[in-house]
Amino acid sequence: MNWISDWALPKVKAIFGGTREVPDNLWHKCPSCEQMIFHRDLERNLHVCTHCGHHMRISANARVKATLDEGWSRIELPKAPADPLRFRDQRRYGDRLKEAQQKNAMDDAVLVAQGSIEGRKAVVAAFEFAFMGGSMGAGVGEALVTAAKLAVLQDAPLIVFTASGGARMQEGTVSLMQMPRTVIATRMVKEAGLPFIVVMCDPTTGGVTASFAMLGDIHIAEPGALIGFAGARVIEQTVREKLPEGFQRAEYLLQHGILDMVVKRHDMRATLARVISLLREPMPLVTPTPDLPALPAPDAPAEAARPA
Repeated sequence: MNWISDWALPKVKAIFGGTREVPDNLWHKCPSCEQMIFHRDLERNLHVCTHCGHHMRISANARVKATLDEGWSRIELPKAPADPLRFRDQRRYGDRLKEAQQKNAMDDAVLVAQGSIEGRKAVVAAFEFAFMGGSMGAGVGEALVTAAKLAVLQDAPLIVFTASGGARMQEGTVSLMQMPRTVIATRMVKEAGLPFIVVMCDPTTGGVTASFAMLGDIHIAEPGALIGFAGARVIEQTVREKLPEGFQRAEYLLQHGILDMVVKRHDMRATLARVISLLREPMPLVTPTPDLPALPAPDAPAEAARPA
């Protein structure tokens, strides 16, 4: 798309003045069809490609805003121990963590909010993939436990939007311990008789898939979402077989019974409201219809006159 830099940008600069700088993020390229989309059109369309319908990754804040009614509130989460292992590779883990916190305005990779969906109470936990790949460390485990406790306290369903690469390697065994912690959190919600709904977004892999993400009462996914535990290349090398096309995509998993439904982002809010209504609101009683009197038998056809 050299015409943008060679022709379009000089024209824009000429219109608005040669010294005025034009932002570089006005246009976004769809990773699927590679068409260019104006940033305002993309935001209005919930980051779904206007040409091919590809669902791009969005921030946790944007996802919660698109799901909950106006007036929702963000929940302050308990502080988790930072860098418990004093881990260092090319950089200190503590420095990486601070950089991610400043960039995303979040303490860790999960945002928890309370509000309503079309008037129905709900607690939502949304993963932020831009925060170190949405990896699950102690902070994420603490966030999910807090969300589960809040759901039980408010007698509201818990909805989790997953987008993660798995456990956070910089926290070692501490990150692996979040798998049983999150499983216990789901048990808290279910034992209270509340729905636990998991919406799997691109990507949902690793320890997140191996723990709470597959324990929902209802499993929903966005179109084309990558869902699995290990990568396709690792699986092929292990089983020594060629995997089917789209082996770890949402549509394939729906056909094989892993998911309950695949829902487009524009329909997600209405779908969640309908699911909560079916699971939480009592069905109206059907008044039995009184027995109607039996209809009389039709008259027998008259016999045709016989010739004399």
